[in-house]
Amino acid sequence: MVQLSKRVNILLIILIFPYLDGVLSMHKNLSHYRERVAKMFQHAYDGYIHNAYPYDELRPITCDGHDTWGSYSLTLIDALDTLIIMGNHTEFRRVAQLLIDRLDFSMDINASVFETNIRVVGGLLSAHLLSKRAGMELEEGWPCSGPLLRMAETVARRLLPAFDTMTGMPYGTVNLKHGVPPGETTITCTAGVGTFVLEFGALSRLTSDPIFEKVAIRALRALWNARSSLNLVGNHVDINTGKWTALDAGIGGGVDSYFEYLVKGSILFQSPELLQMFRAYEAAVEKYLKRDDWYMWAHMSKGTITLPVFTSLDAYYPGIQALLGDIDKGMKTIHNFHQVWKQYGFIPEFYNIVKNEAYQGREGYPLRPELVEGAMYLYQATRDPYLLQIGVDMLESIEHSTKTKCGYATVKDVRTHRLENRMESFFLAETTKYLYLLFDPDNFIHSNGGSGTVIQTPNGECIIDAGGYIFNTEAHPFDMASLHCCGSQKKQEDAELQDFHDNFDLLSILDIVERTDTDTVEGVRWLKSRKNQDAGKGARGVDIEVDKYGTTVDQNVENDVYITLDETISKLDKEINTTIAESNIKTEIDNYAEVELKSVEEIKTDITKKSDDLKVESKVLSVPETSSHVDSESSVEDDSKSSSHGSLSIQEKTEFIDEKVKDVDNELDDEDKEADDIDDSERQSPLSVTVQTPEMFHGTQRYSASEEAMNTLFEPGINSVLKLLSSFTPNIMQPKGTSPNMRTLVDKLMFYDTFQISNPLLMTCPAQPFHMQLSVMGEMFLDHK
Repeated sequence: MVQLSKRVNILLIILIFPYLDGVLSMHKNLSHYRERVAKMFQHAYDGYIHNAYPYDELRPITCDGHDTWGSYSLTLIDALDTLIIMGNHTEFRRVAQLLIDRLDFSMDINASVFETNIRVVGGLLSAHLLSKRAGMELEEGWPCSGPLLRMAETVARRLLPAFDTMTGMPYGTVNLKHGVPPGETTITCTAGVGTFVLEFGALSRLTSDPIFEKVAIRALRALWNARSSLNLVGNHVDINTGKWTALDAGIGGGVDSYFEYLVKGSILFQSPELLQMFRAYEAAVEKYLKRDDWYMWAHMSKGTITLPVFTSLDAYYPGIQALLGDIDKGMKTIHNFHQVWKQYGFIPEFYNIVKNEAYQGREGYPLRPELVEGAMYLYQATRDPYLLQIGVDMLESIEHSTKTKCGYATVKDVRTHRLENRMESFFLAETTKYLYLLFDPDNFIHSNGGSGTVIQTPNGECIIDAGGYIFNTEAHPFDMASLHCCGSQKKQEDAELQDFHDNFDLLSILDIVERTDTDTVEGVRWLKSRKNQDAGKGARGVDIEVDKYGTTVDQNVENDVYITLDETISKLDKEINTTIAESNIKTEIDNYAEVELKSVEEIKTDITKKSDDLKVESKVLSVPETSSHVDSESSVEDDSKSSSHGSLSIQEKTEFIDEKVKDVDNELDDEDKEADDIDDSERQSPLSVTVQTPEMFHGTQRYSASEEAMNTLFEPGINSVLKLLSSFTPNIMQPKGTSPNMRTLVDKLMFYDTFQISNPLLMTCPAQPFHMQLSVMGEMFLDHK
């Protein structure tokens, strides 16, 4: 039997060795492929600089240049951040200064609103945010100011007239000098309406001008309101009426980046609204468009398939699935798309799924990045070497079939590999960048928040470069920490934090003072009572009485029912041991001591139940002869009972406690009513007082007092401190109006979204590291040794 097992093991090794060898070889050769991609980029970049600049794009067959989208050196702007990602900081500084000195956007030319936004505004913003890493000289106030940022703002302002429509949906074309051209069509594609929130939102955060984000959000909501009853959208719409002019619904060309920006915008700006929109669309896509891991086109109102076609732009979708944590779906989808690549060596613009062939008239491949984009995201999530193989296949095909003496050319026909004399700017902005990042898993772009850079700005101290970069649809990464540094939210948080620091006294909040004589801590009321008792006075300095147990009673202090919980428990122990020795009530009382502030109501209920079971009367609790919680008439009656009986029965004690806690119950009821008055919109606000438990991502809840929370005292990190503080409930014996108390402390902490995630689904995916805000809220509790 042992020999058979050995044979089986040997056979398994023989069978899997080639696979393991291939995996190890692939990982070993990452640097080799990375260098090949860098050389590919450099060849194309040099070709543009030497032959095409200052035109928009290179014509790689004739080695000259031409303007395409606006005559503003588009390829150079698009390539800026790729230079930084590949480590060529010297060249970045040179060309960035070149653009600052020479570019002028007050040109009398018509430009695509969509393309200008994603390539120019996006490229300038990303270059601005990465310029410190490249060693560029920064002006005071960076990242909230700078020449590249001002250029991006200038361009975006020239795009704003396009949004001046009845619906808020923008025109597709704008004249950079005069606004919307006369007679401009009101028909535009869905992506042309819904692909602005990343760039415009980032610009609003950095410049503190809300207009950009407002128009972008208005356009998104207009599309959302125009969706069909099936939660599908068409691919072309009339921006003046909001009526659909093309009713085919899909995930690809004409729609793609709209869906992409809902997901990425929800992450970048922590917006549950955008994610909820996408989730509604996603459910409809899965129901009506998906067939065997392919996504087809369907009628937006009927849900019936209209075009069994895969478009090359569909290939972005596995990356979105990876961002949302739908790894299995993403892997299945990208496998299908890769099979098309292997069939032709490229992906055609349209592919007929039923016939398994390139669609007639749409058989080109303009060096698009979407397939490798999805592979990069999924590889970060899985480290599956199959995804590296996708990158290798793309690298080999592009290098073999599209390289020219000065660049790389568009494939006119994937069936024959015939070329076209054009190299779009996204080849340097996206395709080479995503290939490089696929083969460079340790690039700073993939940082998971383990480190960052501390900077001082007019807005205070900020931590940037910590990871969590969000790519726009042109692969321009935005550092969400930098956006937060310049945004109004940080100013609000800083003000709240300063107020918190000014009023923060943990010992006072916990109602604790230090006893210097014994180096221990005791309750404040205990000390007051002890000192006054020694002087023959009550806690408030009035004459006191002492019951048979030696317990002091201050009749003028409404809430000082007992001196300390510890002393009360001690006396309970004494009574229980002497009168009910065989009962287990002592165990119950010990449990109350462990959790400390159990409510009087719970103690009352449990002890009453025990008394019913044991059928005995016991002097369990010392009851003062008089109490301020009882009105004057009932006080006389209680005095009488105490005088004649010396102590109360269980039933009488229960009635007494009912009266004792009446005021406390009323006080808590008032607080509950105040909580119920909170507006629903506030409960759903990103600043709602909830906290995500570390064990789950699909719901939020408050931490409750528990022994487990107490045991986290010595765990490292802010979570342990938060758990510990949250484990204390408000002291119900504390006089109403006393401030601060533990409830206000916890609410103050929860206010900061450092400890709160509005929608936990945003945090499910390891593919795109998510930057938890590294603010001074955490620094207050960290050990800085």
